[in-house]
Amino acid sequence: MSRPGKPLLRSVSRTESQLTFRRIHGYRRAVRVCGDGPPLLLIHGIGDNSETWLDVIPRLATKYTVIAPDLLGHGASDKPRADYSVGGYANGMRDLLSVLGYERVTVIGHSLGGGVAAQLAYQFPEVVERLILVCPAGAGPEVHPLLRFASAPVLGSALVALQLPGVGPFLDGLRMQLKTFYETTGFTTATILHDAVDVLRVLADQAESGGQQAFQRVLRAAADWRGQAITFLDRSYLLQGVPVQIIWGRNDRIIPSKHARFAHAAIPGSRLDMFEDSGHFPFRDDPARFVRVVDEFLETTNPSEYDQQRWRQNLTRGFAPSSISGSHTSRMAVLDAMVAGERSAT
Repeated sequence: MSRPGKPLLRSVSRTESQLTFRRIHGYRRAVRVCGDGPPLLLIHGIGDNSETWLDVIPRLATKYTVIAPDLLGHGASDKPRADYSVGGYANGMRDLLSVLGYERVTVIGHSLGGGVAAQLAYQFPEVVERLILVCPAGAGPEVHPLLRFASAPVLGSALVALQLPGVGPFLDGLRMQLKTFYETTGFTTATILHDAVDVLRVLADQAESGGQQAFQRVLRAAADWRGQAITFLDRSYLLQGVPVQIIWGRNDRIIPSKHARFAHAAIPGSRLDMFEDSGHFPFRDDPARFVRVVDEFLETTNPSEYDQQRWRQNLTRGFAPSSISGSHTSRMAVLDAMVAGERSAT
């Protein structure tokens, strides 16, 4: 059983989520919990918050217990001067689950949240039953030039302009105009601006006090002007025996969809679902299909059982190049991650 007895937090409605709060290590954490059934932990991406999942939470909550937090430094959670590394976030997720009364969960992580989900499976394998990575960070160095720009200490300081009066409402208004234009013209997924609506939504959120500083700390912990500085490819062999699903939008302009091949090649037995008409937010572009493929994956796989002896043996044996599948390009990309001079060696 994934939950020990009664969970310590329930929402008012079975499928309708609302923010509630827990204080952990002195900091306020915002979290949405609703539904009933096997628990799913949903981890959002950089600069985002749990609202990003609102199109899929009610659908998932008809069969599952959905736990969707605002990461520290995001949304309605506190934004202290703190450790915003993927390892630090994995610790925070473990602690939050403990406070809420959940011992084991299936983890769904998007973008940076995908990197956190993979790190959680590495640091606390006994907690993770299954892993669903949605356009995750950590499968290759490439990332959108704007994020590389924003990570630079001097250039990134320009983000302070987001806190000038009127900037937040202006960006939100621009987002709504662009969304209306897309909806009325159908001019969406094939364009370079496909993810612009959600990017503007995330940027507008940084206008909140403390949001811009936290955003930069999170970004600099994961990337620099050369690209992503984190990877889960070098430890992906440890996921043997853990059901893993990879979901990616073919038109992702934030993290290139070719990284899907790298992750799929590196993770033994993983399942890959490409959304041909989606970008970096497939669960927002096509929520019905997203819920359908996630539900199918959950229904056709069994939760992993943590085995300390097997974990020790795999860790001692280390990575075996023969475990990589896929094309020559994918195999070489995974192997490059093994010898990289800089990586997230936690």
